[in-house]
Order: sequence, then C-alpha cells, then structure tokens
Amino acid sequence: MSALFEELDYCPTPMGVLSLRRRRDLVSGGDIYEIKLDDEFLMSSLFTASEIALARLGLASLSGTSLDVIVGGLGLGYTARAVLEHAQVGSLLVVDTLAEVIEWHQRGLLPLGAELTADPRCRLVLGDFFGGAASETGFDADQPGRRYHAILVDIDHSPKNVLHPSHAALYTVDGLTRLAAHLHPGGVFALWSNDPLDDEFQQALGEVFATSEAHIIAFDNMRQDGEVTNTVYVATRGR
Repeated sequence: MSALFEELDYCPTPMGVLSLRRRRDLVSGGDIYEIKLDDEFLMSSLFTASEIALARLGLASLSGTSLDVIVGGLGLGYTARAVLEHAQVGSLLVVDTLAEVIEWHQRGLLPLGAELTADPRCRLVLGDFFGGAASETGFDADQPGRRYHAILVDIDHSPKNVLHPSHAALYTVDGLTRLAAHLHPGGVFALWSNDPLDDEFQQALGEVFATSEAHIIAFDNMRQDGEVTNTVYVATRGR
C-alpha cells in the first residue's frame, strides 16, 4: 500500500464491518486515523474538539480528589485522555463493546494507545455499557454496584440516531433514572451528540437530574464549508 493510505485492520463484528484506516494529511503532513463501521465514518482524529469537550465539561463542576470516572465508548481515546489530564481523577473505567477497538489501543495501532494503557488509573474493559446502565450491578464486574462521580458517554450518533435499537432505552426517563443510580449524589452524566439540540431529550434529563444544560461545540470541518457543531449534554444528580 502507498504510505499515503493504509488500512490497519478490517474485521466483521455483530454491528457491521469495522475498519481502521490511516491516511496522510497532505496539508499538515501528519497522520489521520479514521474508524468506519460498514461505509459510515464513526470518528476521525482530525475532529476531536467535541470528544475532548465531553470530558472537560463533564468534570468541570466536580471537586475533591480520587474521582471515579467511567467513559462509555473508547473510540480513538481522546475523551479518555482528556479525563486523565485531570489530576483529581483517581480511576477511569472505559467500557467498549468492540474487542477490536480495545485491541487496537493495546497493540499500539492508535496514537493514544500506549498512553492510555500505561496509565495505572485507566482500565479498558470489554462490555455492554447499555446493559450495565440498565442493571443494578453496573459496569464493573469486579465491584458490583460501584458508583461513579462522572459517567461520560460517546457511543451513538445522538439520542435519536443510535447504532443499535437496544441503545434507545437509555435516552428515556426510565433509562436515565437507572443510569443515574450508578452516580454518587452530586455526580455528573455527560453525553456527546452529533445532532443539534434535542428538546425532547433535554426534557427527559430535566425530569431525572437536578440540573441539566446543553453546550454547543463548534469547530471547522474541512470536508464541508465553514463551521459545524456537536452537542454535549451535562446533567447533575441531586444531592
């Protein structure tokens, strides 16, 4: 293959064919990493502003030390790394349903893999985030019923545009109520969305959490003209 483009891995999964690609940016000269599911782009290292904002906004209101954080969806690892940049974070559990994505980081195929796997605070766990959110035992098989100071989620495109029909239940009042039970009082739930503000989802957040707000994250998308936006929802459990 040309040095300008390389398919690093290609594997069938229950959700579709997953592929990891590296291509050279002819403008900057740097490498861009992209993950595709079938013919759809899931993420690119060229556009990471909103993934980083998810972590920073989700942790901004928390105080204290030894914070326990969970990230639903590993992806390229930018949300996880942004969490670990906070010195007050004591542990980070990253849950992903695709073993291949975890293996890409462990094998060093992705640029943040070595950094994430070397940090003693960080654990990459294969599991069903949505099943854990709906259960009483939660996300960590080693500590059933464990609670967190922050739960950050970047898996589906949006509450209405999900990767699998089983995910949709999380974004209802009942689903959010079950998820909130895994937070400490005063804990934060934050969600990344590729879509504009969803009034119906924001209303559901308001019924479950003490406070909630939506942040519009704007960035340049070189594939389109001008600026594009993502949405980050941040909600706090009552004390």
